[in-house]
Amino acid sequence: MVAAARKVRRIVAIGGLVAAVGGAPATQVALPSLAGDAITLSTGSHHAAGASAAPPTTAQCEKAYGFACYGATQIQQAYDEAPLFKSGITGKGQTIVIVDSFGSPTIQHDLGVFDKAYGLPAPPKLTIIHPAGKIPPFSGKNDAMTGWAGETTLDVEYAHTIAPGANILLVETPVSEEEGTSGFPQIETAEKYVIAHHLGGVISQSFGATEETFPTTKSLLALRGAYVAAAKAGVTVLTASGDSGAADTKSNETTYYLKPVTSWPDSDPLITGVGGTQLHLATATKARTADTVWNDTYNVTLQQAFYGDNGPNPLAGGGGKSAIFPRPSYQNKVAATVGADRGVPDISMSGACDGSVNTYQSFPGYPAGWYPTCGTSEATPLFAGIVALAEQKAKHSLGTINPALYALSAKHAAGIVDVTKGNNTVGFTQGGSLHTVTGFKAVAGYDLASGVGTVDAAKFVPELAAAG
Repeated sequence: MVAAARKVRRIVAIGGLVAAVGGAPATQVALPSLAGDAITLSTGSHHAAGASAAPPTTAQCEKAYGFACYGATQIQQAYDEAPLFKSGITGKGQTIVIVDSFGSPTIQHDLGVFDKAYGLPAPPKLTIIHPAGKIPPFSGKNDAMTGWAGETTLDVEYAHTIAPGANILLVETPVSEEEGTSGFPQIETAEKYVIAHHLGGVISQSFGATEETFPTTKSLLALRGAYVAAAKAGVTVLTASGDSGAADTKSNETTYYLKPVTSWPDSDPLITGVGGTQLHLATATKARTADTVWNDTYNVTLQQAFYGDNGPNPLAGGGGKSAIFPRPSYQNKVAATVGADRGVPDISMSGACDGSVNTYQSFPGYPAGWYPTCGTSEATPLFAGIVALAEQKAKHSLGTINPALYALSAKHAAGIVDVTKGNNTVGFTQGGSLHTVTGFKAVAGYDLASGVGTVDAAKFVPELAAAG
């Protein structure tokens, strides 16, 4: 979830300028462009001139933008995938289902460019379906459509990065998901179709709405049908935990609640909520130091880029306690942390903007090229790839994996890497006053900033396959 408007959980750096897509747009902020072109972004619309013609290196991003970016190969290395690939575990025979409003008209071409740049094989199949109705004609002047196209690009390219041998099923829906119930009836229809026709073993969702923005609890619960069906059918469902830290927006999509809140569907007990971490990869040595909780709220360089000021503005991995769902049994051993409520996230992957990932896009509305991108929209498809690898290893779908995650964490499984530093406290100015929504600190074991932690795929995949 990005700052203030549409709940697309994605942030993109456009040709040297970082913009909060679907969030409060930055105002006339220009960072150096790798393409050498002038870059501007005006309030209310997203206009860029120039994009990086080739995927930037970490060193180039740090020099030009003031923050790190990583490519597909670095992400595979960070999660220790080489032993899995060597043994033939690539996601072969599995299908990752990615659900996005509108989709992208150029995703097949863009994935091909992405794969060629990083030496990845094309997925065995990339299929696009519209089970909830015809998609409106794409317009590069429609911010909602271009935002979702960028989201689709990120979802597809980085699910494929982690599980290059898996099929990808892109499920496009005809109504934009926003706060409250908007877009969810169509999502439910589409996902029920996927589940009923046994089209994939893991569903990746990079969207959500603040629990408090639903008209009533009943209106939210009425939209759970696809998740109940998925649990019965043995399908794993993942959802991003959001990009506003412990805060989140109201129905007007511009102002924040002044108390800790969470979003749905990630707060649903049938869902695995995926939070965000910051990778720390050395440019020259490829070494990795311990991940921390993603929180760029107080990063002045990124605040200038996103908001045109020194901040603070919320820019951190979501997490907290549900106001709707009680603590599920699989969280009983972490009751001291979650209390009587469902706690999120369950697990975390790379999502920090200082450590963005390179995506390639060419849909109308922006110049074709490479864009550093971040958010828990990155983390979620990454973990979807991990689940697909575990499904191949297990030779069957895994279904609701949360009981396995918490059991593995409780016994200190080697594949779960604890995140013990950072927090998701955020600050912002609203109504003329500076507010702080105090979040949660990473600690040893489970916490409401990183869940059970992150993963070492080489160890975690066989552990999850066995536990699932």
